[in-house]
Amino acid sequence: MSTSRVISSGGSAGETGGRILRYTLSERVHHWLASFSYVYCLITGLAFWSPYMYWLATLVGGAPTARFWHPWLGMGFAISTFWMYKMWRGDMLTTDADRRWSKAMKYYIENEDEKLPPVGRFNYGQKLYFWLMFYGVILLVISGLGLWFVESIPWSLRWLRYTAVTVHVVAALATIGGFIIHVYMGTAMVRGGFTSIIRGEVTATWARTHHRLWYEQVVRRSSAEKFNPPSIRNDA
Repeated sequence: MSTSRVISSGGSAGETGGRILRYTLSERVHHWLASFSYVYCLITGLAFWSPYMYWLATLVGGAPTARFWHPWLGMGFAISTFWMYKMWRGDMLTTDADRRWSKAMKYYIENEDEKLPPVGRFNYGQKLYFWLMFYGVILLVISGLGLWFVESIPWSLRWLRYTAVTVHVVAALATIGGFIIHVYMGTAMVRGGFTSIIRGEVTATWARTHHRLWYEQVVRRSSAEKFNPPSIRNDA
């Protein structure tokens, strides 16, 4: 669940000069652990997949090194993804606001955010990407284990080997497509999105512009804590 809060403000919690905590340290650490491990698996996986991309293995120490670390970094990616699910599963549920936003998604693609309906902490596109990666990593882990310990699968069940290869490739390509869109939208399209996952905070103006419902929720909670501190609530 979200632990966002107003962390600084020139006056009231809703002023445009204030800053809001968007991602906790734990959220940022697991996001970047997942990101770096995924990029490593992306590079090595493409090198294994096609002879035309085999040269990518040289970027990570050569083929034997890539073969050794690929499954281990894949498990690291899976663990970080599952931990993000633990932290964000409540925020990633689809709401009526998301359905309204999805119908106006073209404005998001065209970078006309002022025409979008208000949305919560994550918009519908971000939620789709999250679930794509979540279910994608489940398929990658299951099929990857079959490829990692392929010698343990008897020849009489060789169809399991072929299925593992197919599932692994399809799941990888699907997540790669989502990853490319995610990086592009977070760096080139939505200014401030990339720095928020580094520093953890955003301006109140940014929050109100891109995630108005979340912004209003944070401001209400901050105001309630300001005028009704825990010590007063506990004494009531």
